[in-house]
Amino acid sequence: MSRPVAAIILAAGKGTRMKSDRHKVLHPIAGRPMIEYLLESVGALGPAKTVVVVGNGREQVEPVVESFGAEVVVQEPQDGTAHAVEQAEDALEGFVGDVLILYGDTPFVTTSTMRRMLDRLAAPDLPAVVVVASRPADPKQYGRILVDADGTIQKMIEYKDASEEQRRVDLCNSGLMAVRSADLWPWLDRVGSDNAAGERYLPDIVMVAAVEDRRSAVIEVASEEVEGINSRAELAAAEAAWQARRRDGAMAEGASLIAPDTVWFAFDTRVGRDVTIEPNVFFGPGVTVADGARIRAFSHIEGATIAAGAEIGPFARLRPGAEIGERARIGNFVEVKKAKLGAGAKANHLAYLGDAEIGAGANVGAGTITCNYDGYFKYGTVIGEGAFIGSNSALVAPVSIGAGAIVGAGSVITRDVEADALALARGTQDNKPGWAARFRAAMTAKKKAG
Repeated sequence: MSRPVAAIILAAGKGTRMKSDRHKVLHPIAGRPMIEYLLESVGALGPAKTVVVVGNGREQVEPVVESFGAEVVVQEPQDGTAHAVEQAEDALEGFVGDVLILYGDTPFVTTSTMRRMLDRLAAPDLPAVVVVASRPADPKQYGRILVDADGTIQKMIEYKDASEEQRRVDLCNSGLMAVRSADLWPWLDRVGSDNAAGERYLPDIVMVAAVEDRRSAVIEVASEEVEGINSRAELAAAEAAWQARRRDGAMAEGASLIAPDTVWFAFDTRVGRDVTIEPNVFFGPGVTVADGARIRAFSHIEGATIAAGAEIGPFARLRPGAEIGERARIGNFVEVKKAKLGAGAKANHLAYLGDAEIGAGANVGAGTITCNYDGYFKYGTVIGEGAFIGSNSALVAPVSIGAGAIVGAGSVITRDVEADALALARGTQDNKPGWAARFRAAMTAKKKAG
């Protein structure tokens, strides 16, 4: 039977390199705060408790953390990573089991890796601590790990304290650890600050355990999984890497991306089979695209549901609440917000459809808008099945256009239109024969006289 698990997520760094008023772990990747990825992966383990240690910015982080059922504690003052972990001791009072120590700015650690850490901790040789390591192409200033052939740790040393020879070692400490709760707190008490930074380093518990003849072990993962994010440039690199993986996944699942590098997905974008996505398409959060739909170039889509066989764009914008029915068509420079289009409905160009319900087979002409806002409240427009809305029409909500009705081009509709009726609401045209010629002659004469 597996032992209970708790997680401590360290997020107390000041994030000065990010140069932002927003807490570092709340900066988004694919439209989602980075710490949410980690909280979701931890949650899949069913932990007894998750504690997030912050320094400044508790008021920013706490609502996100609590939404995942986790707790926030504060490290003040900040005296190193060992001291940060100690701040979770009271929150974990009475907990007996295995503790995962993770980092809020290392968001892509998978549940699978966490299970590997716990399994290694429970292996027959019973390592004192399990440390996650990687071999990045550029070791930068990561701490180094010296190991035996079987992966047992000889020594862990911070970059600042390492010799030139030790810095040539390419096995780098990610900072992630698994340790038994019964060991963690006593060992932390014995961690000192005799180092170049004068801080109490968490990795020193490995050396503390070694004094008790307790050996620790390392597991290796791909460096991309444990890459920390500390600056805007690193955030952009993490975003690019995430997007590349997601594009590959979409194509592997049967979607066609004409120019993959130009398509931007959100963390929760769902794309069906035989979907075609043209260049320069942006998906914000909350989008589902069903099988066989086509998203044409330069479209911006968020919070929308697109049914099978529908076509969107080019240069279309779908905002939250847009529901596009099967084989429906949203064309260039059409904006849809909180509106539902039935099967086969069309708005091919230059329209705004907000707070509307548009029936199957209806046609909305160019330049049409639903006037849904009076400056204080929003109102709805209903367009029945098979209705035809002429170009440059304004439908002043609340208003209903009946099934099969026709609205003449250039109309301003302020009252309901019954089914199969023709509605015209525009000024009467008055043609005056010869007027233009007389006007030109008179104005030319006046100009010569002046």
